[in-house]
Amino acid sequence: MGVVVHKKQDLRIDVLPIPEPRDDEVLLRMGSVGICGSDVSFWFKGNLGGDNLYPVVEPLVLGHEASGTIVKVGAKVKGFKSGDRVAIEPGVGCRYCQFCKLGRYNLCVNRMFCGTPPTNGNLSRYYCHPADYCFKIPDHVSLEEAALCEPICVGVKATRRAELKLGQTVFITGAGPIGLVNFLVSKYLGASKVIMTDVREDRLAFARELGVDHTILIEEGMTGRTLADKVIALLGEQPDVTIECSGAEISIRAAIFATKSGGKVVLVGYTASEVTVPLVDAATREVDIRGVFCYENGYAAALSIVASGKVDVTKLVTHRYSIKDSLEAFDTARTGAGGAIKVMINCD
Repeated sequence: MGVVVHKKQDLRIDVLPIPEPRDDEVLLRMGSVGICGSDVSFWFKGNLGGDNLYPVVEPLVLGHEASGTIVKVGAKVKGFKSGDRVAIEPGVGCRYCQFCKLGRYNLCVNRMFCGTPPTNGNLSRYYCHPADYCFKIPDHVSLEEAALCEPICVGVKATRRAELKLGQTVFITGAGPIGLVNFLVSKYLGASKVIMTDVREDRLAFARELGVDHTILIEEGMTGRTLADKVIALLGEQPDVTIECSGAEISIRAAIFATKSGGKVVLVGYTASEVTVPLVDAATREVDIRGVFCYENGYAAALSIVASGKVDVTKLVTHRYSIKDSLEAFDTARTGAGGAIKVMINCD
């Protein structure tokens, strides 16, 4: 059984064969799989968003925020055995190109990523994955917590790109799941104050419950400049770092205007292929604008954060479903019904 998008707005629960692991793979009985915004986009839009990125051209098993239990190991796999519970890093490089050799396998042009065309994902009962992209989880960490390592790893990547330091202030645009994990990681790393913006008051209320220091509701008529001014006024200073998680032009502009001279703006959220931004303002104040494309070499760190107990990632999970109710789960994730933040599916 697996959750398969056949074409735009055609999502089905299909019967799938149990795969056989290759020599370097493990066969997993899947445990928990979180629904990501990209999964919803592949289903509802038929692609990842702007400019028809990664179009769905044939049936695709969705899912990449995942954990599971090993039931079989490939002939050449070392260090794993049946019964091991693991978190699954979904992006696998070719291992041979210049980017992979430099450790930046997220930039590999031949990289495969679970649930992104043409690579099937792991929202299914059983799934095979390269063993070296699986991470054993401690006994006290649940499979649900382990599945949340994937979004936490996005926060690890973004804060690394921002070179976030102890005591710095952080501005995060967008209070959805990715914005919230960036808040959690920022606080874990010692950010003194974090301010968040969003167009939805219910999400900002959730962020405040999670511990965000300040929030601002983006209202009609606001500009990037006026939003930046509100951020600075409420924070009491210009933020050292801004992590943009919304993809909205107003937020990108506000990020540049608000960030302290010499600071960093990290772009995480997907946006239109072209936006109008105040580059001269950034250049003359030496505000670095840095892109983020997935992550690399961060899964062990993400697992450590989850295992530490200092960050309760399960607070992000607002809805839980069994795999047989996946169609309802996806509709909840798309509409945000019931204040949905992170929707989790139990595959076992």
